[in-house]
Amino acid sequence: MFKALMLTQQDKATQVAFVDLDESALPPGDVRVKVEYSSLNYKDALAVTGRGAIVRSWPMVPGIDLAGVVESSSDPAWQAGDRVVVNGWGMGETHWGGLSQKASLKAGWLLRLPEGFTTRQAMAVATAGYTAALCVMALLKHGTRPQDGEVLVTGATGGVGSVAVALLAGLGFEVTASTGRPQEADYLQRMGAAHILDRGSLVAPGKPLQSERWAATVDTVGSQTLANALAQTKWNGAVAACGLAGGADLPSTVMPFILRGVTLYGINCVFQSNAVREQAWALLARHVKPDQLAEMTHEVALSDIVQASNDLLAGRIRGRTVVDVNR
Repeated sequence: MFKALMLTQQDKATQVAFVDLDESALPPGDVRVKVEYSSLNYKDALAVTGRGAIVRSWPMVPGIDLAGVVESSSDPAWQAGDRVVVNGWGMGETHWGGLSQKASLKAGWLLRLPEGFTTRQAMAVATAGYTAALCVMALLKHGTRPQDGEVLVTGATGGVGSVAVALLAGLGFEVTASTGRPQEADYLQRMGAAHILDRGSLVAPGKPLQSERWAATVDTVGSQTLANALAQTKWNGAVAACGLAGGADLPSTVMPFILRGVTLYGINCVFQSNAVREQAWALLARHVKPDQLAEMTHEVALSDIVQASNDLLAGRIRGRTVVDVNR
Protein backbone atom coordinates (compact mmCIF):
# COMPACT_ATOMS: atom_id res chain seq x y z
CA MET A 1 0.00 0.00 0.00
CA PHE A 2 1.06 3.59 -0.59
CA LYS A 3 -0.36 7.06 -0.01
CA ALA A 4 -1.25 9.47 -2.80
CA LEU A 5 -3.13 12.69 -3.39
CA MET A 6 -6.03 11.84 -5.67
CA LEU A 7 -8.10 14.27 -7.74
CA THR A 8 -11.53 13.32 -9.03
CA GLN A 9 -14.22 15.36 -10.73
CA GLN A 10 -17.87 15.56 -9.73
CA ASP A 11 -20.31 17.89 -11.48
CA LYS A 12 -17.29 19.64 -13.05
CA ALA A 13 -15.87 20.39 -9.59
CA THR A 14 -12.49 19.04 -8.50
CA GLN A 15 -12.53 16.81 -5.44
CA VAL A 16 -9.35 16.22 -3.42
CA ALA A 17 -8.63 13.18 -1.26
CA PHE A 18 -5.62 11.58 0.41
CA VAL A 19 -5.93 7.88 -0.31
CA ASP A 20 -4.23 4.57 0.41
CA LEU A 21 -3.74 2.54 -2.77
CA ASP A 22 -2.51 -0.90 -3.66
CA GLU A 23 0.34 -0.94 -6.15
CA SER A 24 -1.92 -2.74 -8.60
CA ALA A 25 -3.76 0.58 -9.00
CA LEU A 26 -0.72 2.24 -10.62
CA PRO A 27 -0.99 2.99 -14.34
CA PRO A 28 1.07 0.94 -16.83
CA GLY A 29 4.74 1.82 -17.05
CA ASP A 30 8.21 0.43 -17.67
CA VAL A 31 9.74 1.62 -14.41
CA ARG A 32 8.36 1.68 -10.89
CA VAL A 33 9.79 4.40 -8.65
CA LYS A 34 9.66 4.91 -4.91
CA VAL A 35 9.13 8.65 -4.68
CA GLU A 36 11.10 10.53 -2.02
CA TYR A 37 10.23 14.13 -2.89
CA SER A 38 7.99 16.03 -5.25
CA SER A 39 7.41 19.75 -5.63
CA LEU A 40 4.55 22.22 -5.87
CA ASN A 41 4.38 24.33 -9.02
CA TYR A 42 1.88 26.87 -10.31
CA LYS A 43 0.38 24.24 -12.61
CA ASP A 44 0.04 21.78 -9.71
CA ALA A 45 -1.71 24.40 -7.60
CA LEU A 46 -4.17 25.10 -10.41
CA ALA A 47 -4.89 21.37 -10.69
CA VAL A 48 -5.36 20.82 -6.95
CA THR A 49 -7.65 23.82 -6.51
CA GLY A 50 -9.55 23.19 -9.73
CA ARG A 51 -8.88 26.73 -10.90
CA GLY A 52 -7.29 25.69 -14.18
CA ALA A 53 -8.07 23.09 -16.84
CA ILE A 54 -4.86 21.14 -16.12
CA VAL A 55 -6.13 17.60 -15.59
CA ARG A 56 -7.14 15.84 -18.80
CA SER A 57 -7.76 12.34 -17.48
CA TRP A 58 -9.65 11.38 -14.31
CA PRO A 59 -8.96 10.25 -11.65
CA MET A 60 -5.53 11.90 -11.43
CA VAL A 61 -2.59 11.98 -9.07
CA PRO A 62 -1.19 15.51 -9.60
CA GLY A 63 2.44 16.57 -9.49
CA ILE A 64 4.56 17.38 -12.53
CA ASP A 65 7.83 16.52 -10.74
CA LEU A 66 9.29 13.69 -8.74
CA ALA A 67 12.62 12.37 -7.52
CA GLY A 68 13.28 8.99 -6.01
CA VAL A 69 14.70 5.52 -6.38
CA VAL A 70 13.92 2.84 -8.97
CA GLU A 71 12.29 -0.20 -7.37
CA SER A 72 11.85 -2.30 -10.50
CA SER A 73 12.23 -1.93 -14.26
CA SER A 74 11.37 -3.87 -17.40
CA ASP A 75 13.75 -1.63 -19.38
CA PRO A 76 17.46 -2.52 -19.29
CA ALA A 77 18.44 1.17 -19.06
CA TRP A 78 17.24 1.26 -15.46
CA GLN A 79 18.06 -0.94 -12.50
CA ALA A 80 16.70 -1.16 -8.98
CA GLY A 81 18.50 1.37 -6.82
CA ASP A 82 19.04 3.97 -9.56
CA ARG A 83 18.30 7.47 -8.29
CA VAL A 84 16.20 9.42 -10.77
CA VAL A 85 14.40 12.69 -11.43
CA VAL A 86 11.40 13.22 -13.71
CA ASN A 87 9.89 16.53 -14.89
CA GLY A 88 6.91 17.04 -17.16
CA TRP A 89 6.00 14.51 -19.86
CA GLY A 90 2.31 14.99 -19.03
CA MET A 91 2.61 13.86 -15.41
CA GLY A 92 -0.24 15.29 -13.38
CA GLU A 93 -2.18 15.99 -16.57
CA THR A 94 -2.61 12.77 -18.56
CA HIS A 95 -0.48 10.40 -16.43
CA TRP A 96 -0.34 9.99 -12.66
CA GLY A 97 2.28 12.30 -11.21
CA GLY A 98 4.61 12.83 -8.30
CA LEU A 99 2.37 13.71 -5.34
CA SER A 100 2.41 10.08 -4.33
CA GLN A 101 4.74 7.62 -2.62
CA LYS A 102 4.91 5.42 -5.75
CA ALA A 103 4.98 6.10 -9.49
CA SER A 104 4.89 3.95 -12.61
CA LEU A 105 6.54 5.66 -15.57
CA LYS A 106 7.81 5.27 -19.11
CA ALA A 107 11.53 4.56 -19.17
CA GLY A 108 12.26 7.42 -21.57
CA TRP A 109 10.96 9.97 -19.10
CA LEU A 110 13.61 9.33 -16.46
CA LEU A 111 16.88 11.18 -15.98
CA ARG A 112 19.61 10.02 -13.66
CA LEU A 113 19.79 12.23 -10.61
CA PRO A 114 22.11 15.04 -11.74
CA GLU A 115 25.53 14.93 -10.16
CA GLY A 116 25.82 17.08 -7.07
CA PHE A 117 22.08 16.99 -6.24
CA THR A 118 20.20 15.05 -3.59
CA THR A 119 16.63 14.07 -4.42
CA ARG A 120 15.43 16.89 -2.17
CA GLN A 121 17.66 19.44 -3.90
CA ALA A 122 16.51 18.16 -7.28
CA MET A 123 12.93 18.93 -6.26
CA ALA A 124 14.01 22.35 -5.01
CA VAL A 125 15.04 22.91 -8.64
CA ALA A 126 12.38 20.76 -10.34
CA THR A 127 10.28 22.08 -13.21
CA ALA A 128 10.50 25.70 -12.07
CA GLY A 129 14.30 25.74 -11.98
CA TYR A 130 14.59 23.64 -15.11
CA THR A 131 12.26 26.09 -16.89
CA ALA A 132 14.37 29.01 -15.71
CA ALA A 133 17.41 27.24 -17.14
CA LEU A 134 15.65 26.75 -20.49
CA CYS A 135 14.89 30.47 -20.57
CA VAL A 136 18.51 31.36 -19.86
CA MET A 137 19.73 28.85 -22.44
CA ALA A 138 17.52 30.56 -25.05
CA LEU A 139 19.04 33.94 -24.18
CA LEU A 140 22.57 32.55 -24.32
CA LYS A 141 21.88 30.88 -27.66
CA HIS A 142 20.56 34.22 -28.91
CA GLY A 143 23.98 35.66 -28.13
CA THR A 144 23.12 37.73 -25.06
CA ARG A 145 26.24 38.57 -23.06
CA PRO A 146 26.73 40.22 -19.65
CA GLN A 147 28.35 43.25 -21.30
CA ASP A 148 25.14 43.90 -23.26
CA GLY A 149 23.47 45.43 -20.20
CA GLU A 150 20.70 44.81 -17.71
CA VAL A 151 18.60 41.66 -17.84
CA LEU A 152 15.08 41.77 -16.42
CA VAL A 153 13.37 38.95 -14.54
CA THR A 154 9.64 39.38 -13.91
CA GLY A 155 7.78 37.59 -11.14
CA ALA A 156 11.16 37.36 -9.48
CA THR A 157 10.09 36.03 -6.08
CA GLY A 158 8.31 33.05 -7.63
CA GLY A 159 9.90 29.67 -8.26
CA VAL A 160 11.00 30.26 -11.85
CA GLY A 161 11.91 33.87 -11.13
CA SER A 162 14.04 33.09 -8.08
CA VAL A 163 16.09 30.49 -9.93
CA ALA A 164 16.40 32.72 -13.01
CA VAL A 165 17.79 35.57 -10.88
CA ALA A 166 20.34 33.28 -9.23
CA LEU A 167 21.32 31.60 -12.49
CA LEU A 168 21.74 34.82 -14.47
CA ALA A 169 23.71 36.43 -11.64
CA GLY A 170 25.90 33.34 -11.45
CA LEU A 171 26.63 33.76 -15.15
CA GLY A 172 27.75 37.35 -14.56
CA PHE A 173 24.69 39.27 -15.73
CA GLU A 174 23.43 42.48 -14.12
CA VAL A 175 19.96 41.39 -13.05
CA THR A 176 16.95 43.60 -12.35
CA ALA A 177 14.29 41.71 -10.41
CA SER A 178 10.69 42.85 -10.82
CA THR A 179 8.37 42.08 -7.91
CA GLY A 180 5.19 43.26 -6.26
CA ARG A 181 6.61 42.30 -2.88
CA PRO A 182 9.07 45.05 -1.87
CA GLN A 183 9.61 43.34 1.49
CA GLU A 184 11.51 40.63 -0.41
CA ALA A 185 14.16 43.01 -1.75
CA ASP A 186 16.87 41.65 0.57
CA TYR A 187 16.02 38.10 -0.47
CA LEU A 188 16.29 38.96 -4.16
CA GLN A 189 19.61 40.68 -3.60
CA ARG A 190 20.90 37.55 -1.89
CA MET A 191 19.77 35.63 -4.97
CA GLY A 192 22.01 37.97 -6.99
CA ALA A 193 19.75 40.81 -8.12
CA ALA A 194 21.59 44.10 -8.64
CA HIS A 195 18.38 46.15 -8.84
CA ILE A 196 14.78 45.79 -7.62
CA LEU A 197 11.91 47.09 -9.77
CA ASP A 198 8.34 47.54 -8.55
CA ARG A 199 6.14 45.46 -10.83
CA GLY A 200 3.66 48.35 -10.92
CA SER A 201 5.86 50.05 -13.49
CA LEU A 202 5.28 47.14 -15.87
CA VAL A 203 1.58 46.41 -15.43
CA ALA A 204 0.09 49.66 -16.72
CA PRO A 205 -0.53 49.97 -20.47
CA GLY A 206 2.36 51.72 -22.21
CA LYS A 207 3.50 52.80 -25.63
CA PRO A 208 4.28 50.04 -28.15
CA LEU A 209 7.90 51.29 -28.20
CA GLN A 210 9.46 52.71 -25.04
CA SER A 211 12.94 53.75 -23.94
CA GLU A 212 15.41 50.93 -24.50
CA ARG A 213 16.56 49.41 -21.23
CA TRP A 214 16.79 45.62 -21.22
CA ALA A 215 19.31 43.52 -23.11
CA ALA A 216 17.04 40.56 -22.41
CA THR A 217 14.16 39.43 -20.21
CA VAL A 218 12.96 36.24 -18.54
CA ASP A 219 9.20 36.76 -18.23
CA THR A 220 7.03 34.59 -16.00
CA VAL A 221 4.00 36.89 -15.96
CA GLY A 222 2.69 37.47 -19.49
CA SER A 223 -0.02 39.97 -20.46
CA GLN A 224 0.81 43.68 -20.05
CA THR A 225 4.06 42.93 -18.21
CA LEU A 226 5.36 41.01 -21.20
CA ALA A 227 4.13 43.71 -23.58
CA ASN A 228 6.05 46.40 -21.66
CA ALA A 229 9.16 44.24 -21.42
CA LEU A 230 9.12 43.83 -25.20
CA ALA A 231 8.60 47.58 -25.68
CA GLN A 232 11.61 48.33 -23.45
CA THR A 233 13.99 45.77 -24.96
CA LYS A 234 17.10 47.04 -26.71
CA TRP A 235 17.93 46.61 -30.38
CA ASN A 236 18.39 42.91 -31.25
CA GLY A 237 17.47 41.92 -27.70
CA ALA A 238 15.56 38.84 -26.64
CA VAL A 239 12.70 37.91 -24.32
CA ALA A 240 12.11 34.36 -23.06
CA ALA A 241 8.46 33.94 -22.03
CA CYS A 242 7.48 30.97 -19.90
CA GLY A 243 4.52 32.00 -17.74
CA LEU A 244 1.10 33.59 -17.67
CA ALA A 245 0.46 34.38 -14.01
CA GLY A 246 -0.68 37.85 -15.09
CA GLY A 247 -2.79 36.63 -18.01
CA ALA A 248 -2.57 34.77 -21.31
CA ASP A 249 -3.15 37.81 -23.50
CA LEU A 250 -0.40 39.88 -25.13
CA PRO A 251 -1.57 43.49 -25.64
CA SER A 252 1.36 44.47 -27.85
CA THR A 253 2.14 45.31 -31.47
CA VAL A 254 4.67 44.05 -33.99
CA MET A 255 6.73 47.21 -33.58
CA PRO A 256 9.36 45.80 -31.15
CA PHE A 257 9.92 42.94 -33.58
CA ILE A 258 10.17 44.83 -36.87
CA LEU A 259 11.66 48.14 -35.68
CA ARG A 260 14.10 46.87 -33.05
CA GLY A 261 14.64 43.31 -34.16
CA VAL A 262 13.52 41.94 -30.80
CA THR A 263 13.09 38.16 -30.60
CA LEU A 264 10.42 36.52 -28.43
CA TYR A 265 11.23 32.96 -27.39
CA GLY A 266 8.39 30.79 -26.14
CA ILE A 267 9.61 28.27 -23.56
CA ASN A 268 7.82 24.94 -23.19
CA CYS A 269 9.41 22.66 -20.62
CA VAL A 270 7.11 19.65 -20.82
CA PHE A 271 8.34 17.73 -23.86
CA GLN A 272 11.99 18.72 -24.23
CA SER A 273 14.43 15.98 -25.17
CA ASN A 274 16.51 14.39 -22.43
CA ALA A 275 19.63 15.84 -24.05
CA VAL A 276 18.27 19.36 -23.56
CA ARG A 277 17.17 18.51 -20.03
CA GLU A 278 20.67 17.31 -19.17
CA GLN A 279 22.15 20.58 -20.47
CA ALA A 280 19.71 22.57 -18.34
CA TRP A 281 20.48 20.60 -15.18
CA ALA A 282 24.21 20.93 -15.79
CA LEU A 283 23.88 24.71 -16.16
CA LEU A 284 21.99 24.88 -12.87
CA ALA A 285 24.57 22.75 -11.09
CA ARG A 286 27.38 25.03 -12.22
CA HIS A 287 25.83 28.41 -11.53
CA VAL A 288 23.22 28.18 -8.75
CA LYS A 289 24.87 28.05 -5.35
CA PRO A 290 23.64 25.45 -2.83
CA ASP A 291 23.06 28.15 -0.19
CA GLN A 292 20.89 30.11 -2.65
CA LEU A 293 18.90 27.00 -3.44
CA ALA A 294 18.44 26.29 0.26
CA GLU A 295 17.26 29.83 0.99
CA MET A 296 14.68 29.88 -1.79
CA THR A 297 13.19 26.55 -0.68
CA HIS A 298 10.71 25.55 1.98
CA GLU A 299 9.26 22.12 2.62
CA VAL A 300 5.70 20.92 3.14
CA ALA A 301 4.19 17.52 3.80
CA LEU A 302 1.95 15.75 1.30
CA SER A 303 -0.91 16.40 3.71
CA ASP A 304 -0.29 20.18 3.43
CA ILE A 305 -0.78 20.37 -0.33
CA VAL A 306 -4.25 21.90 -0.44
CA GLN A 307 -3.32 24.82 1.83
CA ALA A 308 0.04 25.27 0.10
CA SER A 309 -1.69 25.36 -3.29
CA ASN A 310 -4.00 28.15 -2.16
CA ASP A 311 -1.06 30.03 -0.67
CA LEU A 312 0.92 29.74 -3.90
CA LEU A 313 -1.91 31.05 -6.07
CA ALA A 314 -2.46 33.92 -3.62
CA GLY A 315 1.19 34.95 -3.90
CA ARG A 316 2.00 34.06 -0.30
CA ILE A 317 4.83 31.65 -1.14
CA ARG A 318 8.34 32.78 -1.98
CA GLY A 319 10.65 30.71 -4.16
CA ARG A 320 10.32 26.93 -4.32
CA THR A 321 8.16 24.41 -2.45
CA VAL A 322 9.48 20.89 -1.89
CA VAL A 323 6.99 18.18 -0.93
CA ASP A 324 8.00 15.32 1.33
CA VAL A 325 5.56 12.68 0.12
CA ASN A 326 6.32 10.40 3.08
CA ARG A 327 4.78 12.66 5.67
